[in-house]
Amino acid sequence: MAETLFEELKRYVGFSPEDEQALLALHGVAREHFSRIAEVFYARILEHEGARTALEGGESQVGHLKGTLQIWMDQLLRGPWDEAYYALRCRIGRMHVRIALPQHYMFGAMNVLRLEFQALIDEYYRHRPQEVEQVRRAVSKILDLELAIMLHTYREDLLAQQARNERLSTFGQLVGSIGHELRNPLGVIETSLFILKGRMTPGDERTTKHLDRIGEQVAIANRIVTDLLDMIRDKPLKHEPVRLAEVWQSARSAVQIPVGVSVVERGLSELPELRGDPNQLRQVFINLLENSIQAMGESGKVELTATIVAGSVELIFEDLGPGVSESIRRRLFEPLMTTKARGIGLGLPLVKRILERHGGSIAYVPRPEKGPGARFVIRLPITPPGGSSAALPAAR
Repeated sequence: MAETLFEELKRYVGFSPEDEQALLALHGVAREHFSRIAEVFYARILEHEGARTALEGGESQVGHLKGTLQIWMDQLLRGPWDEAYYALRCRIGRMHVRIALPQHYMFGAMNVLRLEFQALIDEYYRHRPQEVEQVRRAVSKILDLELAIMLHTYREDLLAQQARNERLSTFGQLVGSIGHELRNPLGVIETSLFILKGRMTPGDERTTKHLDRIGEQVAIANRIVTDLLDMIRDKPLKHEPVRLAEVWQSARSAVQIPVGVSVVERGLSELPELRGDPNQLRQVFINLLENSIQAMGESGKVELTATIVAGSVELIFEDLGPGVSESIRRRLFEPLMTTKARGIGLGLPLVKRILERHGGSIAYVPRPEKGPGARFVIRLPITPPGGSSAALPAAR
């Protein structure tokens, strides 16, 4: 079998079974110090203005991030250092791209951990000089591996993001030209349709049926053009008080819900008032609800659960449809990406764009513990957009 990238990296730094045993031995000693090391780590970050701004929500998030760093250190020294470990670590590099964290902060963060572990080794192995070098080498190798994984995935995702941006730029130019050109013939069709309906012979049900079908298709075409144009233009964002429960009810009444589909919401009425654009947020709910109904067909269940997590509103939107295959999850929010027989793949990209303009986010999260279906996790800031919004350096 071909050598995986992680196997190649381990071979390159010389990471051996002896190193694994040395790290496991150190884990038994170091785990009692994880909390103290996390305190040192974030104290150092908060001393540096540039690194401090990379924390999502500032110091209010530090308590949570200290816990994630302790879990990270536990996995670092305990392993197993297999492909699942590699996949887990790759997420850190991707997170850094998402929050636009400069790469040099990774080196600084890793150096803090390196110095703390080395000091710990010098203290606990001072009476066993023959083991000191082996443990120090093992720690250096695993930290080098961590840094290599972060940098590799950072570069990989950054290049992919740049390619997406280039495609979106081309897409925007094309859409802007075609969208405006299509408005004219659609307007002519609507005007002619109105005139024909006024001159139609009363009781001509067959003609009425066909004219109604033409009107429905023109409305669909207009909706597509509107969605296309909304993807490329920055509609002015209103900043007014918003009650998500009211926005949700308005969106729900705008969507045709089959008799066999039940829609349940929890916690929306308990949410605090946000600030944003109610019309655009309504479109978020409409698109998600329509997607779920199209995925499930004539029967199924949609659940929307709202809570407050770490100073943000968290909305979990779930349905009992087929879900999204792993092969297309990373492209799920790209324009024109769709698996449906009908539709052109604009609903979710528009949702993502609206939420990001409100300082929020959306992510697809598999729900294997509940069986088939789709789950989207939405986060919106309780404070007005424009506050600090970044995330963590190397501790996730």
